[in-house]
Amino acid sequence: MARKTSRIGTVLGGLGALALAIAATGCAAPQFTYVGDGSANTYFKVPYGWHQISDASLTQELKAPGSIFGKAPGMWDVAYDAAVSPNATDLASPIAMQPFVFAFVIPASAVLSNALSYNTLRDVTLPVTAADRAAATKDKFPLTNFQSLRDVVIQASQGIHGVWETFDYTYPDGITDTFDQVALTNADATQIYVLEMHCMAACYSQNQDEFNTVMSSFTVRSP
Repeated sequence: MARKTSRIGTVLGGLGALALAIAATGCAAPQFTYVGDGSANTYFKVPYGWHQISDASLTQELKAPGSIFGKAPGMWDVAYDAAVSPNATDLASPIAMQPFVFAFVIPASAVLSNALSYNTLRDVTLPVTAADRAAATKDKFPLTNFQSLRDVVIQASQGIHGVWETFDYTYPDGITDTFDQVALTNADATQIYVLEMHCMAACYSQNQDEFNTVMSSFTVRSP
């Protein structure tokens, strides 16, 4: 709420100014939309004007042939698009001109849990480590010119830990995309929590503050 002025010329003038301030505050739109998976104690926020992708559209996109993301049993997912005309295809589009946010929580199988490492988390959606990029190249992975912009290890409370990666990839048509990704796991490595944003590199440069706000808001608490 707006602060009252400390110098009021008249009683009526002060009350009038205060009434206008209250009215203006009441009409103001929220600054953020808060998103979460309550069962997994996972939360983040996006600017209020961004649009949620419908569950049906997101599911269809995740199951599309050639999707770089999988759809696994027990998975929670949600996506938001900053575009005026939001579209689930922006999830993996090389020409996303506005930020696109995708989050998911997935249980780790016993095999994955035993093998889970910081490097596994780095490579959770796209090849980031040198070894995974080399393997991807042999498999004719189409994106090239990888450039790491950030590689930060996260140690949070209750044993939550992981990595924050920011990196560029160039598509075959020459368009460069910037990906921002936080991938976390819990203390016993039974859950994986991922928040990823992306758009064209020029878009990222113009919206870097929004990227940082959204990514740094990602919060996971162990049950």
